[in-house]
Amino acid sequence: MNLKSLSVLNVLTLLPVGYIAAQQQQSAAESSGQRPNILFILSDDHTSQAWGIYGGVLADYAKNDNIKRLASEGVVLDNCFCTNSISAPSRASILTGMYSHRNGLYTLNDSLATSIPTLATALQQAGYHTGLVGKWHIQSQPQGFDYYSVFYDQGEYRDPVFIDSKDPWPGNRRFGEKILGFSTDLVTEKAIKWMKEQDKDTPFLMCCHFKATHEPYDFPIRMEHLYDGVTFPEPENLLDWGPETNGRSFVGQTVEELARRWEIASKGPDKWWCRYPELPFSIKGLHKTAARKAAYQKFIRDYLRCGATVDDNIGKLLKALDEMGIADNTIVVYVSDQGYFLGEHGFFDKRMFYEESARMSFVIRYPKKIPAGKRLKDLVLNIDFAPTLAQFVGVEMTNVQGRSFADNLCGNTPKDWRKEIYYRYWTNHAIRPAHFGIRSDRYKLIFYYGRNLDMTDTEDFSFVPCWDFYDLQKDPKENHNAYNDREYAPIIKQMKQDLLRLRKEFGDTDEKYPEMRQIMETYF
Repeated sequence: MNLKSLSVLNVLTLLPVGYIAAQQQQSAAESSGQRPNILFILSDDHTSQAWGIYGGVLADYAKNDNIKRLASEGVVLDNCFCTNSISAPSRASILTGMYSHRNGLYTLNDSLATSIPTLATALQQAGYHTGLVGKWHIQSQPQGFDYYSVFYDQGEYRDPVFIDSKDPWPGNRRFGEKILGFSTDLVTEKAIKWMKEQDKDTPFLMCCHFKATHEPYDFPIRMEHLYDGVTFPEPENLLDWGPETNGRSFVGQTVEELARRWEIASKGPDKWWCRYPELPFSIKGLHKTAARKAAYQKFIRDYLRCGATVDDNIGKLLKALDEMGIADNTIVVYVSDQGYFLGEHGFFDKRMFYEESARMSFVIRYPKKIPAGKRLKDLVLNIDFAPTLAQFVGVEMTNVQGRSFADNLCGNTPKDWRKEIYYRYWTNHAIRPAHFGIRSDRYKLIFYYGRNLDMTDTEDFSFVPCWDFYDLQKDPKENHNAYNDREYAPIIKQMKQDLLRLRKEFGDTDEKYPEMRQIMETYF
């Protein structure tokens, strides 16, 4: 058994219950029979640059009528961040309210122990009907759900296979029911059907999880002519060619890699891991600037059409709540599991502690409790989601590392609310090394340690630990690594101390890794 497995066992030993369902002490909401329903809509990689309500060069191009409706009827989080910008780990943190080092799901190849309490298990024990539809992408069987119908692995955009809760959990076996249609539409249909079947006297939690807008950014036929003839504006740092451009400490994954995948798939679409729309495509023979610009245009056109399909289906979900007469007593959340690069720094994908990647777009509507048309500036993390929703429904979750921001949403931010956030990405690859960092409202400090430790999904390479520092007020696009700028030396010194403090507070001290102890002694 490796060290990481032992760590998970230790966590489980400390979590015999994991929550207090508040069954003996009924909340006012329970006693009045008006506990709210929860519709938790989760997309994949639907980054804030493409929501149209966060600004940016694509804001005027995003099809977002229903996202805008939610924003006008609820509260938008302007500074919401994930704690590990990759799909399965972020989803585990959303469910458990804990960082990866506490819930044991660090990389895409890890699993979530079925004995760890989650928002779903807490609400189920408190008498909620619970359902999950769509992308799960966690290897272990969903827990705490009366009903689920989830994709195998990441799922397919077209004619996906669903695994239902009535079937044995498949593990690595690929079976289930193939349903004809486009995945985002099908997930919505299943979610609406389940909600309409519920007893109106019993509140529900419905987790409606889309595959979109994950690569390969596919879209249904009805969206194929959206953006015909449009040339999209480019981010100011699209032509960032590497560390030599801005002094950053890592290479990153560039749009050219996406173009390479398109070209391979163009030659043998059935041999590639996914089916990209509108192939063939090639940038061969183009100057590197022209090639990157051409790849960017295809990328954004596909991505925004995929995102438009999400917005379309959010509209269907909101319409269903209206028709059922439960909209006023239903908490609706729409959030992406992390951010995504849309050509910034020449990148696509996520993972890094840069703004586009780590920032989570988030909107919540609950007419009975929270104001309409407001924006919240407080620093919020994905580990805060579960305790927040639990508080709204009168359930207390313990042993979580997150903190409820229910009061913040109502305009009553606690005086001791966090002033900085802690982030850690554990997967270690040469172009995107493992790192951790701290962000305040103005400054960001990132330490790239670049060691595998005992993580899964890593590769062997030589890496010298190094730092990035950004002044987000002067340099919001993170175009200049200011770590060696003399004027910031006192700030950096203090932030290193604050980073060590946060690591200690969250219990992420790497004490079991001798090589990390040596690195910390050398670089801190």
